[in-house]
Amino acid sequence: MNRYHYDLIKSGVVEFNDFRIKNPEEIIILSGVNLSGADLEGADLSGVNLEGANLRYANLRGADLRGADLRYANLSGVDLSGVNLEGANLRGAYLEGANLSGVNLEGANLSSANLRGVNLEGANLSGANLRNADLSGVNLRNAYLRGVNLEGANLSGANLRNADLSGVNLEGADLSGVNLEGVNLSGADLEGANLSGANLRNANLSSAYLSGVNLEGADLEGADLSSAYFSSADLSDARF
Repeated sequence: MNRYHYDLIKSGVVEFNDFRIKNPEEIIILSGVNLSGADLEGADLSGVNLEGANLRYANLRGADLRGADLRYANLSGVDLSGVNLEGANLRGAYLEGANLSGVNLEGANLSSANLRGVNLEGANLSGANLRNADLSGVNLRNAYLRGVNLEGANLSGANLRNADLSGVNLEGADLSGVNLEGVNLSGADLEGANLSGANLRNANLSSAYLSGVNLEGADLEGADLSSAYFSSADLSDARF
């Protein structure tokens, strides 16, 4: 942490943003700071080092977090709706209970992040890395997920209704009991994934790779399975 930068952000957003405008080349270091409950509405935090920072319940509405380093930061309960987090590094971050509806996370790194119960409805996650992330109970309805890496992610109990997962890497992901009704999974890699009890009604699984997938008790009524690869898949008690 840079003490001057910390004092600056604590003095208020207007002063902080003004400093950034006048010193565009300065690297802002706020790693490990405690900004829990702070009012950071409209703050220019683009490219700022916030690794390990405590931002629990902070007000970040309208903040610019493009390219910010938020590795292992605590963002639980934070309202980030509509915030720009494009290219941000959120590896291992704690986001449980945060509101990320409509947020821009294009190309962001969320690997191993805790997103349990987070609202990501309508969020842009194209090209994001969510490898081994905990997304259990997450709302991803109408989210844009093209090109996302969800390898090994826990999506149990998540709502993915009408989400676009075409071409997505879901190898080994836990999708047990997930609502995937009407979801586009065309060309997706689901090798070894757990889809037991999942709702796949009217889903598009054309050309999907489903080798070794667990579809026990899954509902596939009306699903498009054309050219899908089902080698060694468990289809016991699945409904078609």
